[in-house]
Amino acid sequence: MNETFKNLEETKQKRILSAAMKEFADKGYEQASTNQIIKDAGIGKGTLFHYFNNKKDLYEYLVDYAITIMHDEYFSLIDTSESDFIERMKQIAQVKGNYIAEHPNVTNFIGMVYLNDEVTLPKELETRLADLKKTGYSLIYKNINQKMLRRDINTDKALKLIQWSIEGYQNELMRLFQGEKIAHIDLQPYWDEFYEYLDVLKTTFYEEGQT
Repeated sequence: MNETFKNLEETKQKRILSAAMKEFADKGYEQASTNQIIKDAGIGKGTLFHYFNNKKDLYEYLVDYAITIMHDEYFSLIDTSESDFIERMKQIAQVKGNYIAEHPNVTNFIGMVYLNDEVTLPKELETRLADLKKTGYSLIYKNINQKMLRRDINTDKALKLIQWSIEGYQNELMRLFQGEKIAHIDLQPYWDEFYEYLDVLKTTFYEEGQT
């Protein structure tokens, strides 16, 4: 039945997927309303179940879709040959920003899926979710040159503090822009400010001469 959905025009597919991911992300599996999804997607009553057998079938399709999108349009664009941790995090932030602008509901949906214990997923999806998590961790830390960090501080804690600082700034911007159309915002001043913060992080955590 999902094949019928895949044959829909792309704009209608995206509208349905976006509405469904937002509803599940906001309310969790049990409380999510298919009627609300239908309303938000602007489709006729009953149309949703022409494409999906039931709510669980829709949910599993969304999990599979979100994993594929994250891998193809986010993770695959990260260059792990960059060994400078802060430069790696800068690159991740730039790719993530573009990805979230294109797929605003995927990240929140996947986050809900990881925290959700209401649904037992097929083994294949469970494995793909576990692999996605490992890949995300690897993209942050693989091939990092830890010798750039100051020798008088704990390396693992320093890396975590840098990561949390950068992700915290991103989250603050996401809250600031909530409900706004990213395409209509001049992001350059925010990138300039972001790079200034990165310079502060390098001065704080890197050995002299490594900045």
